[in-house]
Amino acid sequence: MRTTFMANANNIERKWYVIDAEGKTLGRLASEVASILRGKNKPTFTPHVDTGDYVIILNAAKIQLTGKKLTDKLYIRHSLHPGGLKTRTALEMRTNYPEKMIEGAVRGMLPKNSLGRQMIKKLHVYAGSEHPHQAQQPEVYELRG
Repeated sequence: MRTTFMANANNIERKWYVIDAEGKTLGRLASEVASILRGKNKPTFTPHVDTGDYVIILNAAKIQLTGKKLTDKLYIRHSLHPGGLKTRTALEMRTNYPEKMIEGAVRGMLPKNSLGRQMIKKLHVYAGSEHPHQAQQPEVYELRG
């Protein structure tokens, strides 16, 4: 009789992947990265366990947005004080904070619970093409499409 495989902390093997974001579309990149962080690309995927891999994203400052999103898309936050509404356009975010732009897109595609908060810690985003994770021997990951 076969039983369903259930992953746990003892039998998870994690890899490190490097993804070059240059010329890639933000949403398509974020959805695939979220899938890797969750572990949905593995046959051992278990919904209630963090089975995902580590992801390093390079060249975040060269990410693309379709249509007029660079000027029309707004990133809004509020300080919870009167008059504390702050807005930035996607162009400002890409110029000044490209790492936060990608991290926010990926975070929105992960579960909204303690498991999702654990998964987002495995994401490392860098604006340039250099990263300090050579010791982990990351593999280059080619995005679909």
